Amino acid sequence: MTLLEYTVNPSIWQGLWLVLVAVLWMGYFLLEGFDYGVGMLLGFFTKDEKEKRLLVNTIGPVWDGNEVWLLTAGGAIFAAFSGWYATLFSALYLPLLLVLVGLILRGVAFEYRGKQTDPTWRRRWDLAAAIGSFIPSLVFGVGFANLLGGLKLEAVTSNLSGNLVPLLAGDFVQRFFMLFLPFALLGGVLFVSLFLTHGAIFAALKTKGDFHDRVEAFAVKSGFVTVPLLAIFVIWANLHPMLPGQTSVLRTVAWVVGVLSLALVAGAVFLAKQTRDKLAFVCSSLGVLLLTVMFFCHFYPGLGFDNTATVAAGAPLDLTTASSSEGTLQIMTVAAALLVPVVLGYQIWTYKVFSRRLGTQNIPDDVPEPVEAGAKG
Repeated sequence: MTLLEYTVNPSIWQGLWLVLVAVLWMGYFLLEGFDYGVGMLLGFFTKDEKEKRLLVNTIGPVWDGNEVWLLTAGGAIFAAFSGWYATLFSALYLPLLLVLVGLILRGVAFEYRGKQTDPTWRRRWDLAAAIGSFIPSLVFGVGFANLLGGLKLEAVTSNLSGNLVPLLAGDFVQRFFMLFLPFALLGGVLFVSLFLTHGAIFAALKTKGDFHDRVEAFAVKSGFVTVPLLAIFVIWANLHPMLPGQTSVLRTVAWVVGVLSLALVAGAVFLAKQTRDKLAFVCSSLGVLLLTVMFFCHFYPGLGFDNTATVAAGAPLDLTTASSSEGTLQIMTVAAALLVPVVLGYQIWTYKVFSRRLGTQNIPDDVPEPVEAGAKG
């Protein structure tokens, strides 16, 4: 098979599940994106303990529910595209371990910071929450930027079957340090900055009074960094050479949604400056969603891998070869159709119940929480 002959013709089920995986990552970056932003703000933005508790309470009822989107996205990849899952999780074990450490650190920090009133105790957990929010933001940005550019695969002979199988090129140590190329580092910095802006806009939407005014002003200032970074990233991403199997149509779609994402994030910053909190949050949310769409336009059909060597060897890893059987995909589709509306309904109800704005006057005087209470703030 030559590169010119290489085409991918996925079934309707394979195409559907790539779209569904993309939707799950869109939901994750939208919802957990502002969680990460709020967590990072906790490390440096607040003036006193009441403001810290106010900031934590903006995401207190929802942050752990938002993390379910990551579990669901990983589970969907495992079940629908086992070859994709196996290659990613074996080759990128250390970066994914860093994400796990960050998520654990962040979750423990939110749960434990209120167990004692000692200022040193709380400062340490606030720092842990900020670090635990920063690490996944950075690693996901670096990781998705690497996938957009195409991680190089090579075809090697399996010791078990004697068949050619695709593996990530280079040994593990080389691969880890090769992840931190300039474009990938730009992706990491972009995700940190974008989530900070997104989180600040969400915090402004959820608060009132002096704190609202300050966090809204911070959202505008951080936006002046995020928008240029996003502009550079969108242009650089879509000027990457096309990988085997990619189509000019999807490259055009990637350009369009990338530019729209940039316009929406810029609009969110402008609306935040005009104190139009709801519209600003809608725009920043849509900007995050469309940026994720741009990534997945580049992931078709090679799933984020440069298949040049494996195509030439006749053993590509792509949407069709990494997929589970059609019967599995059909069963999963039925299960998703039944359960996803329930999850969406529950999350919408949760956000509606906790939609009221809060101010420091709503935060009671400091009282140590009982260990068994499990309160967030």
